[in-house]
Amino acid sequence: MKILVTGASGFIGRELVKKLSQDHHELFLLTHHSGLSGEHTRLKSLTELPQHTSTLDAVINLAGAPIMGKPWTEARKRVLWASRVRLTETLVETVAQLASPPKVFLSGSAIGIYGDQGDTPLDESAHLQGGFGHDLCVAWEQAALKAESFGARVILLRTGLVVGSGGGFLKSMEWPFRLGLGGPIGQGRQWMSWIHRDDHIRLMCALLLNPDARGPINLTAPQPVTNTEFTTTLARVVRRPAFFRVPARLLQWILGEMAGLLLESTRVIPDAALKQGFVFEYPELEAALREALGEN
Repeated sequence: MKILVTGASGFIGRELVKKLSQDHHELFLLTHHSGLSGEHTRLKSLTELPQHTSTLDAVINLAGAPIMGKPWTEARKRVLWASRVRLTETLVETVAQLASPPKVFLSGSAIGIYGDQGDTPLDESAHLQGGFGHDLCVAWEQAALKAESFGARVILLRTGLVVGSGGGFLKSMEWPFRLGLGGPIGQGRQWMSWIHRDDHIRLMCALLLNPDARGPINLTAPQPVTNTEFTTTLARVVRRPAFFRVPARLLQWILGEMAGLLLESTRVIPDAALKQGFVFEYPELEAALREALGEN
């Protein structure tokens, strides 16, 4: 297949590119980084795409500025919006003009679309509610769904916290826990819905090839955990205590609105993936953390 991948040098994208290369797909990569190995066509801008091909079979859209790391000032919100919503709008407009537009369009989204819903299990049919993260994901998905206008099968990748080596949210948590400085956040009762990066990539590839897959898909492991369970498991994996609880008010004072990413409770179930017969290699958190941290 001829596949365009955006966000190709990111935490998920770079491993996805390796997998697609192993499967002998022809890849067009939208990235400003030159560190990706392999004989691929690299694009610094979407305007370059028509110079290299007039046909595509698929698009996998993973582009987006990091959601964590910087407070959500109004300026930062504009960056997050532009790198997701505006880029996706431009992407759809660009590929629509090809002589043969893609038949399948996988596009990033996140479980933040569901908002804070306590202990309620959330499958793809769950209602959605409030906040900037929700608004961002809704607009992001709506931009991707415009690809249906040229007949593409659109899949919305509602991704949870991705566990893997060399990056992602785990990178910022690992060393405090290895130093014995980790612990629950707030009351620790909020649900964390996670997925191992290998399962995320395997599921994307399965969705790419499944003609019946479309619409929102939860990319999370079948066993979400509370924050207390997550931190206790992480501490056990690195063989350290986890006594240092982070007060919710302190986190809100430091991070502002972005603190909701760590304090809101989103108990997501990958109902669509399970019904399609997908088998998770890492359904349980401890095995996923051990692989990611090299603690097997």
